Amino acid sequence: MVTSPHKKNLLIGISIVFFAIVIVGYGLFQARNLLMGPQIYLASPQNGATITHSPLVTIAGKASNISFISLNDRPIFVNEQGDFNEQLLLSPGYNTWTIMAKDTFGRTITKSFSLIFNKT
Repeated sequence: MVTSPHKKNLLIGISIVFFAIVIVGYGLFQARNLLMGPQIYLASPQNGATITHSPLVTIAGKASNISFISLNDRPIFVNEQGDFNEQLLLSPGYNTWTIMAKDTFGRTITKSFSLIFNKT
């Protein structure tokens, strides 16, 4: 079976467009974390929880797409997976703390969390 030159050129053009779409799609998929900006997830304690046993509480969570992170304006450290684990000493009553993260492009995210310390 003999193919015409138009069919061959059309098939080559469609192949080029298909591969270009695949390459651009893959690039966007790989860059999704850079496009989303910094993210912070608090694992424990629950926001708004009441603590009764001890004023020392461990703040644990995960941060992604960051180059810097701080807890109440004090730098904290994350491991290679982005997990952080910091201890705070609560005052009696209502306590609020702020976690701020920044990415390499200067975009920031700030999250505030609250706990109530009621020693009985």
